[in-house]
Amino acid sequence: MRLTSFTDFALRALMRLAGEPDRSFATSEIAAEFGISRNHLAKVVRDLAEAGFITTQRGVGGGFLLARPAEAITLGQVVRTLEGGGALVECFRDDGGGCVLLPRCRLKAKLAAAREAFLRELDGTTLAECAYLPAAARHPARAS
Repeated sequence: MRLTSFTDFALRALMRLAGEPDRSFATSEIAAEFGISRNHLAKVVRDLAEAGFITTQRGVGGGFLLARPAEAITLGQVVRTLEGGGALVECFRDDGGGCVLLPRCRLKAKLAAAREAFLRELDGTTLAECAYLPAAARHPARAS
């Protein structure tokens, strides 16, 4: 399976928030830390807020942070929300696409099972398990 860059950016941002759950982050800060477009990340933040994963505060001192504990958010929830019902392959579309193998295709069921196994694995993983701290926070300097 391949996730969109949109979902990838969302997961990175959420992992970073999980690393410091009591801290509010600016979009520009996370964009710079991960080397991604601020404008693209702003769209990701908007969708994460609409989905209830984060809360946002506009203005000076604003930013965004997790809306609920990282232990209460699974990667499966995030991926399902952001990837939506996109068809894994053409025949998964509601109209069946233009697949000439239907209705005798024996691959479709296997692909559906693989997709479900992928999501089931992500359902068993919380955001807290994937929390990301910046390098300085992972290895604090020792006092002399």
